[in-house]
Amino acid sequence: MSWIREGELNLIEKISANILKAGPMPKHVAFIMDGNRRFARKKQMERQEGHMQGFNKLAETLRWCKHLNIQEVTVYAFSIENFKRSQNEVDGLMVLAKQKFEKLLEERENLEKHGVCIRVLGDLNMLPLDLQQLIAKAVVSTKTHNKCFLNVCFAYTSRYEITNAVREMAWGVEQGQIKTSDVSEALLSECLYSNNSPNPDLLIRTSGEVRLSDFLLWQTSHSCLVFQSVLWPEYSFWNLCEAILQYQLNHTSIQKARDLHQEHQAFVQLEADRACVAEHLQHHGNGKPADARRRQEALQHYATCREERIHDFLEALQNRRDSYYTDLLSNAVVA
Repeated sequence: MSWIREGELNLIEKISANILKAGPMPKHVAFIMDGNRRFARKKQMERQEGHMQGFNKLAETLRWCKHLNIQEVTVYAFSIENFKRSQNEVDGLMVLAKQKFEKLLEERENLEKHGVCIRVLGDLNMLPLDLQQLIAKAVVSTKTHNKCFLNVCFAYTSRYEITNAVREMAWGVEQGQIKTSDVSEALLSECLYSNNSPNPDLLIRTSGEVRLSDFLLWQTSHSCLVFQSVLWPEYSFWNLCEAILQYQLNHTSIQKARDLHQEHQAFVQLEADRACVAEHLQHHGNGKPADARRRQEALQHYATCREERIHDFLEALQNRRDSYYTDLLSNAVVA
């Protein structure tokens, strides 16, 4: 089954999509694709077949998103917690993932045609080496595409992601690239696996469960959350439309909350900068209080230096992440 489904919506779907698109549309939708195993039990089939049907539904859902002008999709494909399942099921999921990434690499021309960029978020070191190498090929071969984005969370939990981001900032401090005073909520966001993406506008979970299961906890604090009872392999275009309608009904309050949070972040950063400048002037001012002009000049200089430090640190961090993929590809060629 192809990752990129061709085909148009039927007439009723087109009319409904056009009506929806007259209102505010989510640009980034995240899915917790829950219910594959229950679907398999319901249909009296093997678990692996349930997971296969779940992947087929993802391909179909991506087609719907394309027609609805949803430019970015993030999916919870495999949680770190899933490693606790039976070894047989975990092995089966790894084989399925390998098959699907091999299929993706066969479709590179189609991905280029549609401008699809594939990103994989998680600790890939937890995966078999051959699967890591396939993922690296998929990520590197599509990284310049920029029409739409598919983020696959694999070997992922949000708490692990946040913990890793803290480690990244600690590494930056140890390397002398940033100061402890540079650490902030905004910087942590830039150190997450999802740093290249805007936060989701809409998060959808299927199967009737009403919890996030450690998925995008940081990124969805100002997102519309929709919980639907349908099992993921049975998800329909109309289920997606229902979720988008929920987003539209709540769009104004969500946007207001985001704007207020952004203003608060800017205020907190300004106060932190002022505190650092005041401490510096106190230690280097020969006991004389600085006038307003000198304080303002010092504040602007400090903010500029902080932004340069953070820019250089994030560039070094991105280079380190990129080298992980290039090393994997180099080792694959040698092997």
